[in-house]
Amino acid sequence: MASFTPWKLSSQKLGFFLVTFGFIWGMMLLHFTIQQRTQHESSSVLREQILDLSKRYIKALAEENRNVVDGPYVGTMTAYDLKKTLAVLLDNILLRIGKLESKVDNLVINGTGANSTNSSTTAIPSTGAGEKLNVADIINGAQEQCELPPMDGYPHCEGKVKWMKDMWRSDVCYATYGVDGTTCSFFIYLSEVENWCPRLPWRAVNPNEEADRKNLAEIRTDFDDLYKVMAKHEEFRWMTLRIRRMDDTWIEAIKSLAKKQNLEKQKRKKILIHLGLLTKESGFKIAENAFSGGPLGELVQWSDLITSLYLLGHDVRISASIAELKEIMKKVVGNRSGCPTQGDKVVELIYIDIVGLSQFKKTLGPSWVHYQCMLRVLDSFGTEPEFNHAHYAQSKGHKTPWGKWNLNPQQFYTMFPHTPDNSFLGFVVEQHLNASDIRHMNDIKRQNQSLVYGKVDNFWKDKNTYLDIIHTYMEVHGTVHEKGTIYLPNYVKNHGILSGRDLQFLLRETKLFVGLGFPYEGPAPLEAIANGCAFLNPKFNPPKSSRNTDFFKGKPTLRELTSQHPYAEVYIGKPHVWTVDINNRDEVEKAVKEILNQKNEPYLPYEFTCEGMLQRVNAFIENQDFCHGQVMWPPLSALQVKFAEPGKSCKQVCQEEHLICEPSYFQHLNRDTDLAKFGVHCQSTETASDIVVPSLDEKRNHCVLQGDLLLFSCAGSNSNHKRVCPCRDYMKGQVALCKDCL
Repeated sequence: MASFTPWKLSSQKLGFFLVTFGFIWGMMLLHFTIQQRTQHESSSVLREQILDLSKRYIKALAEENRNVVDGPYVGTMTAYDLKKTLAVLLDNILLRIGKLESKVDNLVINGTGANSTNSSTTAIPSTGAGEKLNVADIINGAQEQCELPPMDGYPHCEGKVKWMKDMWRSDVCYATYGVDGTTCSFFIYLSEVENWCPRLPWRAVNPNEEADRKNLAEIRTDFDDLYKVMAKHEEFRWMTLRIRRMDDTWIEAIKSLAKKQNLEKQKRKKILIHLGLLTKESGFKIAENAFSGGPLGELVQWSDLITSLYLLGHDVRISASIAELKEIMKKVVGNRSGCPTQGDKVVELIYIDIVGLSQFKKTLGPSWVHYQCMLRVLDSFGTEPEFNHAHYAQSKGHKTPWGKWNLNPQQFYTMFPHTPDNSFLGFVVEQHLNASDIRHMNDIKRQNQSLVYGKVDNFWKDKNTYLDIIHTYMEVHGTVHEKGTIYLPNYVKNHGILSGRDLQFLLRETKLFVGLGFPYEGPAPLEAIANGCAFLNPKFNPPKSSRNTDFFKGKPTLRELTSQHPYAEVYIGKPHVWTVDINNRDEVEKAVKEILNQKNEPYLPYEFTCEGMLQRVNAFIENQDFCHGQVMWPPLSALQVKFAEPGKSCKQVCQEEHLICEPSYFQHLNRDTDLAKFGVHCQSTETASDIVVPSLDEKRNHCVLQGDLLLFSCAGSNSNHKRVCPCRDYMKGQVALCKDCL
């Protein structure tokens, strides 16, 4: 964040004060000389001395303030107290000059330098009515006018200014940043320190920001430094092995991306990565169980994120314990003030998980609020706005331990593009193959066989009828733990748990990858499709959600899954993905026959490749900014406004139009003047704090606008009103980015 610090006595400023006081001392000596001299010195010589000293003073003042624009708040590294100080000095100097001129006049008139009790001083020059404030006004705390810029795109600015007006004396630290009770000082603090308001256009550029621009990221093409860091943590062993297996592919990807788009002149950022799930305090033991069948989805995503940040050239510090977190944040730990810590930025971006959020907040204490906007939270299933907003969640009776963080919903990063209210971070689908393997792959011929997705025996329960249909047309293979296989039909050829490489070879000779309905939204279907298999994707009717499925209960989302793998259903589709009702024999049989009659080529969406992940992460780092009000990204050129019929959500209506709901656009549709641009003329308006607004009642031409910016949501529907929906296009194979986003 920009730093606005009080004026300090630098060597240059020290020189200025020496000259100033030298001038005053010179005036005093001159005054003494005048008193001592008689007619021997003419008045013209005395006037010349006064002018000479004045010129020297003015030259020193001009040199010191050559970059300063007039006004109490516009100088480089100035604070209002400096101007008050200068006003006092100038007042004193002018008074003394007045006395000296009076003495000179006495010399001319009386021919003597003696003091006269009848002499009077010259009045201090006035600035005149309607002009700038005079010295006395400034000394008494009066303020010059401060013209504020438009606050469009900074929705919290006005509220924060009002808060500062009442509360700026609540913490002495505000004064150290130059806050003095005036609107202008509030605005400067809120724009340059806490980033809630737009910067005043006539403010000089902060030299710290200039230095930041010179601190550029340079892409890396080796992993030496990263491996040294990872080696210090036993908890990172599984992730390190994954990175090592893929390091050649990653290096090729960063070089390829650098050729396609300019990665130069991008600021190198200080990034903190805190993996709360790997800390001993979490009690999860995910790292310990990684090599014995434990959940790996989170470790996959963390591995790929760390690799991306490192190759893109950023300064990355990794923490897997509360002790490490305290060490990295030691400059701010223990800061009980409501103001940010002055000095160098400790971090500029923070990647963290839900477990780590609680640890981070507890570690930082009150300073937590100054780092909220920097957070990026890895959140596998997502957090919808109505669960993120603490008061709203409570009012709806949501009893989840995972929500109520009051972040911008786009700060939550998901495994798949679950809900457009969150950001899609994703991961990389690993190929597990070296160059020799890939050459050998070309010789492998497809067999008339299927492979069932489900390594746990219990997943196969009650699926015999469905699998029997498939077995009618092809062999059925499995990769189930050997410990127990009571639910496997006897015709299944079980290979047990395979290594990644062996699984790739098995998929290459397989035609059909068979979903059983669980697990939900895993990476395996993408691996199968990438190896040329078709995926049979079980349809859910009714859709599964926290309302009807135990697995989702307690998760901070009401998202409805229409199939085992909604991403594959919506963004890939036929001929690679066949979404069917597995309880409908005719539907399953038809799909299997069509799959057998087609030749599938391997397909992997660009967003799940190393290069696609690098492109997406880089775009987020460069463009997502939750610390400076509303940044115009994605660009407004991508906005397409749609109206959802009563009962439909914006996510639904945009998706039906082959578009994505873009929550960052909601602010541009939340005034009657904004809506008028799209043919909506509100005869009346009201404000509500709800996830289903902005919306409109067409019968009355009545518009309901959003009163709480954290509740803008692509989810949620209104049975009486039509929702106003901001949609955008997306790049094929990179749904997180619009076509004009790069």
